[in-house]
Amino acid sequence: MTTFPPRGLIADFSEQVVAHDLPELPPDRRRAVVEFITRRLAGLPSPMRLGVGAVAAIVGGVGRLAGTARVAAVLGEHPFPVTGEYVRLVRSLAYAYIWETWPDTAATGRPLEPA
Repeated sequence: MTTFPPRGLIADFSEQVVAHDLPELPPDRRRAVVEFITRRLAGLPSPMRLGVGAVAAIVGGVGRLAGTARVAAVLGEHPFPVTGEYVRLVRSLAYAYIWETWPDTAATGRPLEPA
């Protein structure tokens, strides 16, 4: 049975947003962040999940044509109506999870050595 919004579209886009914003975040941490984002978005109330899913489907379609990394970078740098809220939602979940789970993370995503 498929889910809505499609987990793959959310995960692919979230992965690219996190990679763009925090290029030095280790791959294992990035995977954990993406999994957290997809779980949280899957748990949204139905009307919100429907709206996020519709935006994710449109962004995912454009990502298939132009490349998900490119679309994530453009949307991250230019907050267009509606899609800007989608990027903001993904970022807020990612940043909250990262700095709550690994408070010793630099602004680039690089784990800081304990002092």
